[in-house]
Amino acid sequence: MRSAATASMSFEAASMPSSRGSNASVGATLFPGPKLRVSGVSKKYGDAYALRESDLELRQGEFVTLLGPSGSGKTTLLMMIAGLVKPTSGDIWIDGRVATHQQPYERDVGMMFQSYALFPHMTVGENIAFPLKMKGASKERIRDAVGEVLEQIKLPSVRNRFPSELSGGQQQRIALARSIVHRPSVVLMDEPLAALDKSLRTHMQMEIRQLQQALNITVLYVTHDQEEAMTMSDRICLMNEARIEQVAAPSELYFSPHSVFAAGFLGESNCLDGIVESVEGGTARVRHGGDVFEGRVMNAAKAGDACRLMVRPEAISMATNNVGLVQGNAIPADVTSHVIGGAVSRTTLQTETGVLLAATQLTARSAPPPAGTVLVTFSPQDCLVFGANS
Repeated sequence: MRSAATASMSFEAASMPSSRGSNASVGATLFPGPKLRVSGVSKKYGDAYALRESDLELRQGEFVTLLGPSGSGKTTLLMMIAGLVKPTSGDIWIDGRVATHQQPYERDVGMMFQSYALFPHMTVGENIAFPLKMKGASKERIRDAVGEVLEQIKLPSVRNRFPSELSGGQQQRIALARSIVHRPSVVLMDEPLAALDKSLRTHMQMEIRQLQQALNITVLYVTHDQEEAMTMSDRICLMNEARIEQVAAPSELYFSPHSVFAAGFLGESNCLDGIVESVEGGTARVRHGGDVFEGRVMNAAKAGDACRLMVRPEAISMATNNVGLVQGNAIPADVTSHVIGGAVSRTTLQTETGVLLAATQLTARSAPPPAGTVLVTFSPQDCLVFGANS
């Protein structure tokens, strides 16, 4: 197996267009359509799909994240866009040009790897300059571009150091600088922060996002970390079982998921199984045991269908049983535990039907912890109804 540094060298050397090619930054400015378009792309190994037919578009300056569990197809899709894996079907367009059968060096992309993948025998300046040298840029152009990008990542003083003399966070920033120094049409990032500890990872998320916005870079980013995707993305492409499940802004994906998988993978949800009694407009009435709830229909559902109701823990309120009139949906439940986790407290409850529910609230010094039997309440707007075909 090749080392990460060897893989990086192979990709960087192969992916830089020659000096005879068009200027990447000029092309990026002139082309008015999608920076990246994936149309009907799939990948099969024998009879098994690594990625089923998929469509995706990225606009100029957009940060899109491929999010999903292991084996969902996100890295396969990224590698096909990079030119390192050949699609079984479909087409890939970069800056309005068909790139499906181009070699990596013919595609105007930059790539940031999971490891730092810096060349240990080169200085920081030489590492960053490597893509420009492969393009045949002049010494003056290389000197100016390297100096400019070092200023942008706020590390101008480390130009003559070697990677081993830098901290992990500094090395990651140098890897980022190398991926953008030649101003590619699209920057591909394959879980670049996976090796960092939590605090440094959070800091680097903000740094990458701020630099991407400042330079108006188009980024396709791969991660399996839901919080990272929510923090960094303009849109999230959620993937599952070798296909695209849903593409949407983080808030839309969180509050209006199209499937049970989407609702469960992004954040936490409480689930209640039931039977649809009626559907009117976008609202369904659902019976669960002896209770009837109303909720938003998220996919096809009709009277008589089995369904699943999902409610986020933060959308749940708790009231004592002697409250006179409770608006919205309500179900009795017994408090089984209450834990203060800092700014947020978590209460676990069990309904009369045996279902466990979680509720989260901001921790309040003066409020007594819930105990005994309470009414769990939530609004129809916060209750999502998924039909059996979800």
